[in-house]
Amino acid sequence: MPKLAIKGGAPVREKPFTTWPLYDEREKELLLEALESREWGRMNGKMNDTFEEKFSQFQRVKHTTAVCNGTVALRIALFAAGVGPGDEVILPSYTFVATATSVIEANAIPIMADIEIDTFNIDPESVEQLITDRTKAIMPVHFGGAPADMDRIREIARRHNLVVIEDAAQAQGSEWQGTRVGAIGDVGTFSFQLSKNMTSGEGGALVTGDNNMHEKIRSFYNCGRKPGHPWYFHFEISSNLRLSEFQAAVLIAQLEREEENLAKRIENANYLDELLSKIEGIEPIIYPEQVKSSYYLYIFKYDKGGFGDLSKERFVEALNAEGIPVMPGYPFPLYRQPLFVEGRYWQKNCPFSCQFYGRDVDYSKIYHPKAEQACEMGLWLPNFVLLGERKDVEDVAEAILKVQRFFGEV
Repeated sequence: MPKLAIKGGAPVREKPFTTWPLYDEREKELLLEALESREWGRMNGKMNDTFEEKFSQFQRVKHTTAVCNGTVALRIALFAAGVGPGDEVILPSYTFVATATSVIEANAIPIMADIEIDTFNIDPESVEQLITDRTKAIMPVHFGGAPADMDRIREIARRHNLVVIEDAAQAQGSEWQGTRVGAIGDVGTFSFQLSKNMTSGEGGALVTGDNNMHEKIRSFYNCGRKPGHPWYFHFEISSNLRLSEFQAAVLIAQLEREEENLAKRIENANYLDELLSKIEGIEPIIYPEQVKSSYYLYIFKYDKGGFGDLSKERFVEALNAEGIPVMPGYPFPLYRQPLFVEGRYWQKNCPFSCQFYGRDVDYSKIYHPKAEQACEMGLWLPNFVLLGERKDVEDVAEAILKVQRFFGEV
């Protein structure tokens, strides 16, 4: 009788999935070109300019600015949007911590909304309920690469005169109603950190169609300088947030194959949807027709009732042993992070005690049932699982079925 790998049996899959990150001779060629140019920083090099032009074309947006990481991109976007002391920014409670901490770094208050359990994206109804006279912006996160409901978010923002900042860190190439994300709101941000669909190890970008916002971005990422003024004239409190020419060179090569990789991930994700939909206790996230996900993550829900009450933690361990790199996702919503529960902010409790705010925010009193449910049930597969052959995703389904058959061994 077959045994689970976690109990010493042979795993479903011994061969690794697609090696990550991907690169070929094109990255080497461009890196060598950057090296031999001796223009390794952005100011006189050409790699950043080339990447920004190509990324604007890829995202179908007017302006792109490459920066050193995705977290910094959020901070710059908040500055460009005029977010500051006394302001509130509404964002999802199921997201990476940087979405919220970037708001605190802007001396503003992160207000955490619930999500839609069908998509794991911010719930527009929850957003509307949280709007106050201090709300300045809405920051939807296109989680896992799937766009949030941008029609409803933009409509809410329009009625309340709010800025929309798209956290598209995971969503290069994703589309809502045929429009690529980042160009839907007032400004969008992206990450090129190591795990992202396109990567330069670290890196980020901002996109916008607004000329005024673009000018602010170009000043803030470059030590507060402005075009047309001498080098040592500075107009904003900022820093050097530029991307190196080496990183930009890698991103040019990564971008050249991203349309092909995007199509492959979508094809394999659709096939995996078909396979997992047949397994009791497993529910893949099936996005509505207006959503085109980039599948940074493949997300599915786990119901332990279909696996003899096997805990999610043990299910993950069993699948990992079978050679499937499934991840448990966030352990709890953002508002239960120690940072927020214990109030670990700036030394004098800014921005919460700021004279421009003067309201009590107790994150320990927040409870969003759908975000809690997502943490209890949500599982993620990384993007590279979807970049191989059909047999690769068949192995995922086979491993899940194997654990289901022999859960008593776990």
